[in-house]
Amino acid sequence: MSDKDLAELPDGPEDDKEQTLVAHLVELRSRLVRMAIAILLVFACLSPFMKQIFDYLSKPLMVALPQGAKLLATGVIAPFMVPLKVTLFVAFVIALPYVLWQLWGFVAPGLYRKEKKLAAPIIISSLVMFFLGMAYCYFIVFRMVFQFIAGFSPNSVNFAPDIDSYFSFVLALFLAFGVTFEVPIVVVVLNRMGITSIDKLKKARPYMVVGAFVIAAIFTPPDVLSQMLLALPLVILYQVGIWLCAIFGKPKSEEDNEETA
Repeated sequence: MSDKDLAELPDGPEDDKEQTLVAHLVELRSRLVRMAIAILLVFACLSPFMKQIFDYLSKPLMVALPQGAKLLATGVIAPFMVPLKVTLFVAFVIALPYVLWQLWGFVAPGLYRKEKKLAAPIIISSLVMFFLGMAYCYFIVFRMVFQFIAGFSPNSVNFAPDIDSYFSFVLALFLAFGVTFEVPIVVVVLNRMGITSIDKLKKARPYMVVGAFVIAAIFTPPDVLSQMLLALPLVILYQVGIWLCAIFGKPKSEEDNEETA
């Protein structure tokens, strides 16, 4: 067989796999670029309002501070960089539905029809619950925590946090409470996948209560109030997840069949 004949032979399976992998990587790169462009476009629209956005984010703390007190900027470029980071974070949150839509467009072709029907409600409900967690954190947790901390500040201490540390603190709490509000979704998904049953979830409830306070101690400041404000919703949302399993989870008959199999 001549070299010309060899060149005309079709590519083997390994070549097909390599081409498929390259095509997936090219598509992933394209979607990542679209995500970045979307975030940057939102950021560009918000950038003229950086001061107002930061002032709104710092409002719960400013209410708790003494009359006339302000946040401190210890870094030379902190008055510029921190509002910029805050605006970029807000731009990401606003663009998050589009980001998830792009990720869904990349993953969806590899899913079965049944998985697609389950995935779409999960993505939408997860997004809603994450935003609810952030709203709960901003409107309830921040106000109570900052007033609690300011109330324990001695008269000889000028309670005026640094804006950089304040942003890090706020971002950590936003993520902690956003993820916490995903608990019902996680519980329902685990039940639908057959990993756990309602009976097992009920039996694990005491361990979940202990785990909730351990998680709160790790991801919140060392004051009791902020830990309680994270642990209690975690426990309540776990119970809500059990109730949702009874409605949207795997039927009891299927659970019994799997356990006897």
